[in-house]
Amino acid sequence: MGNQRGKEPGVMIYFLPMGPGRSKSISGMPTSGLPPKNPGGWGNANATFWCCYGTGIESFSKLGDSIYFLEEGEIPGLYIIQYIPSTFDWKAAGLTVKQQAKPLSSTDSHFEVSIFISSKGDARPANVNVRIPSWTSVDGAIATLNGQKLNLTSAGDFLSVTKLWGDDTLSLKFPITLRTEPIKDDRPEYSSIQAVLFGPHLLAGLTHGNQTVKTSNDSNSGLTPGVWEVNATHAAAVAGWVTPVSQSLNSQLVTLTQRDGDAQAAAAFVLSVSIADGALTMQESPVAGSDACVHATFRAYHSPSGASAIDAATGRLQGRDVALEPFDRPGMAVTDALSVGWPGPATRFNAVAGLDGLPGTVSLELATRPGCFVAAPTTAYLAGAKAQVSCRKPTAAAAGEDDDDTAFRRAASFTQAAPLRLYHPLSFSATGTDRNFLLEPLQSLQDEFYTVYFNVLTK
Repeated sequence: MGNQRGKEPGVMIYFLPMGPGRSKSISGMPTSGLPPKNPGGWGNANATFWCCYGTGIESFSKLGDSIYFLEEGEIPGLYIIQYIPSTFDWKAAGLTVKQQAKPLSSTDSHFEVSIFISSKGDARPANVNVRIPSWTSVDGAIATLNGQKLNLTSAGDFLSVTKLWGDDTLSLKFPITLRTEPIKDDRPEYSSIQAVLFGPHLLAGLTHGNQTVKTSNDSNSGLTPGVWEVNATHAAAVAGWVTPVSQSLNSQLVTLTQRDGDAQAAAAFVLSVSIADGALTMQESPVAGSDACVHATFRAYHSPSGASAIDAATGRLQGRDVALEPFDRPGMAVTDALSVGWPGPATRFNAVAGLDGLPGTVSLELATRPGCFVAAPTTAYLAGAKAQVSCRKPTAAAAGEDDDDTAFRRAASFTQAAPLRLYHPLSFSATGTDRNFLLEPLQSLQDEFYTVYFNVLTK
């Protein structure tokens, strides 16, 4: 449900922040995009287990007790309210009911569930009612009983079947589409503020509320235009400005790391996109589930074909005309100015074997400036220090042993690591006015900053 941090026991939150650029990690505190001084969102397993957490835990139990509802009578009835993989022992009817649901992805056009009803030997006629979700459409929906089509009722109603059940299979196939839902405010000036849903799943865009965040005291006051605006001016439907992100693209994700020194104990840093200005920076290696993991993950593909720049056989990042797409900004790319922009000639790099000569390293040469590479700072190596473009000096290259050349080679070489973040099966890309957004189910997020309600511009 999204109110527990991963699988950590006792680490919960009672409500989900819904403002632009919010995070479960700091709840209602002013957002900054930087680690908060006083984390206040997630609870602590031993110190902050407040009374409202008990209600939060109770919600999990409701998942189990609110799937099936019984109706007494001469002919016993069963109402299936939620489609959750489960097994129910229906004693009054002498039946066993088992649900199986096909895993859903953003590229699916239907949600499919199968209900198996078997007799325990003492079965009697019974009435089974299955809910037709309000988020679907009867047009295109299919319900079959043992392969025979059934007539469907309207969305939000129940499909009812009464019979002497044996070994029967009730199959349901519901169209699932993208849709928007306006904010609960009927004032005309807020009619463009809408949330995006995929069937029953509320999607959140990975984004900070303020583009000019500088310190951990900054808040969302004075939102910069563009950080929550989506461009629907030329779209007749939501699918015109929100498109699926295939899970197959997980194979194109990469994180690039460096160590501040030769020792194994040296601090590890990752190449990241700054949430303050979109510049490439070096940040300390983040912990799993943190917002920083988002900004240290890139999709590497060949431009303009879109083919993976990671060799399937070797797993190496290599080749010419490589684009680096920030994880949370699909359709955008790192530029030769080491910032984020729209794809073009200035967003292409040549991925070559690391200049430091070490196995598993890679160097990124600017396609527009041969001999110049993306490099970490060679002097003050501190968290947040901006990456830079460094070019080899012909004299140093000829000498081969020059100290400056050695430092340059090291700074321009990155270790290719497993991505710190992967696409959720229900990931989408939304077209923004100033930037694009990666949408994921709100319930799946941990410490990431997100926006639920977007300003949908239609003209």
